Amino acid sequence: MQTQRLTPLTVFLLIVPPLLWASNAVVGRLVRELVSPLTLNFVRWVIAFVLLLPFAASVLRSDSPLWAHWKRYAVLGLLGIGLYNAFQYLALQTSTPINVTLVGSSLPLWMLATGTLFFGARVSGREIAGALLSMLGVLLVLSRGEWRQLLGLRLVPGDLYMIAGTIAWAFYSWLLARTHEPKQVRQDWAAFLMAQLVFGLAWSGALAAGEWTLTDAHIDLGWPLVAAMAFIGIGPAVVAYRCWGTGVQRAGPQAASIFMNLTPLFAALLSAAFLREAPHWYHGAAFVLIVAGIAVASRPRTSA
Repeated sequence: MQTQRLTPLTVFLLIVPPLLWASNAVVGRLVRELVSPLTLNFVRWVIAFVLLLPFAASVLRSDSPLWAHWKRYAVLGLLGIGLYNAFQYLALQTSTPINVTLVGSSLPLWMLATGTLFFGARVSGREIAGALLSMLGVLLVLSRGEWRQLLGLRLVPGDLYMIAGTIAWAFYSWLLARTHEPKQVRQDWAAFLMAQLVFGLAWSGALAAGEWTLTDAHIDLGWPLVAAMAFIGIGPAVVAYRCWGTGVQRAGPQAASIFMNLTPLFAALLSAAFLREAPHWYHGAAFVLIVAGIAVASRPRTSA
């Protein structure tokens, strides 16, 4: 499929999402003492729902094509909106934005594993080599640069939460690729996000209710938290999705995927600026390994 060149506008569209998603991790870390993680996730998607309503209200009508595929969208909403973001905010309670985004960069590895085990995908030697390189990068982060720690499995809960979230996103991504929904929903970014958000909001609401019932959940409302919630509801949840969809259409998914590797880099810069959490040598080494693994796995096949 032919795609447009990487014009300055296309590059801008593809840089905005990883910047906003890295900012989301940093903001989630900043407000972890002000609001419980599952509550933060629910409020984020309530804001996104309100913002999308003027653009995609037709999705909610009784004659909408959404309802014929409600089971599919319920699963997508659970995995992509309910679980992934909930796990990410849980991870930020005990892990840093740099670690969280680097562990999230192991997505190609989990995509490979879930595709092979559950979706009948074929795996090439090149893809296995790329996955192993990326996995080395993730293990380097999890061990904090000390390989002996792996023998004792000394992982903070946040690392495990982010691994679980990344696996959920891998399943979500494979399900997205296998679609039978009407084009009028799929090709309209606002309608497509709203179709998932309707059910994702219900899932995230149920998780937040469980948090308030079973734990010492809290929310300390004030202008810092209100500003943070407004940002993550507008930026990472809506603006990033819009820019990413347009950028992928203009550049193609393979070229666009390279820009996702900027997320840990932005997270490191923002953490140093706002959290005083300077990156360590192993963060840089892990970033190189993960990018190298993705580059090897995504290299086009050469014809004989």
